[in-house]
This record gives sequence, structure tokens and C-alpha cells, in this order.
Amino acid sequence: MQEVSVSQHIPPKAVSAVGSVRLKDPSKADFCYDRYYCSSYSWGEKFPACHPVNGIHHSPINLDGNMTRNKSLEEIHLIGFDKAPPGQWKLRNTGYSVVLDLGSNLAVHGGGLPGTYRTVQLHFHWGDSTMNGSEHTVNGRRYPMEMHIVSIKSIYQNLTEAMHDPSGLAVLGVFIDVGDLDNENFTVISNLVPSVAYKGKSVAMKPFPLLNLLPAQNMSRFYRYHGSLTTPPCSQIVMWTVYEVPIYVSQQQIDAFAAGIYYSEEGANKTLLQRNFRHIHETFTREVYASRDATLVSILAVASPCSTVDLVLLALPLLISCLP
Repeated sequence: MQEVSVSQHIPPKAVSAVGSVRLKDPSKADFCYDRYYCSSYSWGEKFPACHPVNGIHHSPINLDGNMTRNKSLEEIHLIGFDKAPPGQWKLRNTGYSVVLDLGSNLAVHGGGLPGTYRTVQLHFHWGDSTMNGSEHTVNGRRYPMEMHIVSIKSIYQNLTEAMHDPSGLAVLGVFIDVGDLDNENFTVISNLVPSVAYKGKSVAMKPFPLLNLLPAQNMSRFYRYHGSLTTPPCSQIVMWTVYEVPIYVSQQQIDAFAAGIYYSEEGANKTLLQRNFRHIHETFTREVYASRDATLVSILAVASPCSTVDLVLLALPLLISCLP
């Protein structure tokens, strides 16, 4: 494996711009997820680039049968992911997600990515007790959670520079599904979640091999497309890699996020942070690629756009005609 230097440090300001948001009073929030005045459907009012008419590279998207096999997309090289780096990492509640800052010892390259990227942080998206919370969907299916590992192209000193490059960021998306048992590798994070229950809280943690949080036996199976940040300012600068195979954690570990994280500060009115995912966007003319080893999603399996209510309404005329 080619050795890649990742010694350059990314300023904290650049990292936080990707993985945090400054939420103040909920009624005056820059953005949110579940209130009409700041939900993802209204982000475009304060952040013009978030409006779906501004560009065709918005994220997330639904991954379906309209994708193309690209045999040149082989497994991404993950530099430093197989060992615990020195120093400390920081887990924090930004008011919109739980973020793990990863320092400056990790990088990704290859696998069709246009360059080497320094890995700076990861964060999570989840739902609540009644709804799954992944950002991307597969044939309309939403997984319980999704983890994003964020990297900045190494030729840039900070995020501000990378924002001018359509491929300035590379994000690895990992679906998280429910299994029968606790995931021991995930426990190092889920056990610390209560320590960052409130916005602004943070806790230092001992680094571990980041590969432990990935579908290690299925790393060559992924989908690739050009998209955007899924939070404001919604910049369309992301090379997305979404792994086909999820990792599995227990329901209790998912509940640590969905029922234990608040977007409010300690001492304020307790308001759970839930359903922190952006709505699905059209792919338009974009190519969505399946890697050499990924499973092509069947077009026949695409979920019907009709809801149960729609189907009932459509059936009413037939039912009425059958009445005596």
C-alpha cells in the first residue's frame, strides 16, 4: 500500500464548520430538522445554496436501480484506520449531531477518489422510536442510523479552500442496522453518549482503530456519486461513498442517541434531538455508480410511490361498483 503523509493539521475552525452548527434559541435557530420554521424544506430561505433549484447535486439521495456498474471502482485505501493513533479524540454534542473529532493521522485515497483526503471527523444521523433515521435510502428503505466519515482534500489547508472545489470533500457513508447483541466496537462511543447529552458538552476519549466501525469484510462494495453537504450551507462539493453492507448494533445502542441526546443546552428546556436527517433529493442527470463488487439494486424492487392511503382511495371506485 502506498504510504501517504497526513501530517498537516486542519485548523479546528475548518473541522467544526463541517461537523457542527451554532444553534441558539430554538425559535431563532439557523436550521433544525423537525420544526416548520427551520426544517430541511425551509433551509433555502436562510441558506440559498440549500434550495433544490440551486444546482442538481444535492444530498442525500435514494439509491435504486438507476445506477451503473463501474468496474474500475475498487476498494478505497484507508490510511491509519487499522490502528489506534496517538493522542486523544473528542466526542461532542453540536446541537445537531454527535461528532467525533479524529485528529490528523488518518486519510483516504484510491477507489476512484480524485486525490488524497485527510480524515477529520465522523458524525451520526438517527430517527426516533417510530422512524428510522439514515439520510440515504435504498429502494426507499431508511436504515435506523447512518454514520458519515468526513475527509478534506489534502491539497487544501482548510475547509474554506476546499469549498471552491466540486470534489473538495470525500464522505464515507455507513448504514447502521439493528442486531441482536451490542456491538463491542461501537460500545466505546455509545457508552460515552450520556456524557455529551446536552449541546456544547464534550468528552475526551482514547483513540481506537477506526476500521472497527466499518463493514470490514465488505469494503469493496459501495456506491459513488457527486453530491453535497447534508447540512447548511449544503455546498455541492462532496464525493460520496455509501457502503452497501451495514454494520450492526443493538437497539439499546441506537436508543443512546435517539432517546438520550438533546439539542438544548443543560439547564434549558429538555428537547430531544431526533430525526436529524435531510429529506431525499432527486438525482436528475447525475450518474450513480456501483463499485466492482457491489450489488446492483434491482429496478423491480423499487418501492411504489403510492402510500397506503393512496391505494385505498384508488380502490374505492372498484369497491363501490361491487356493492349491491
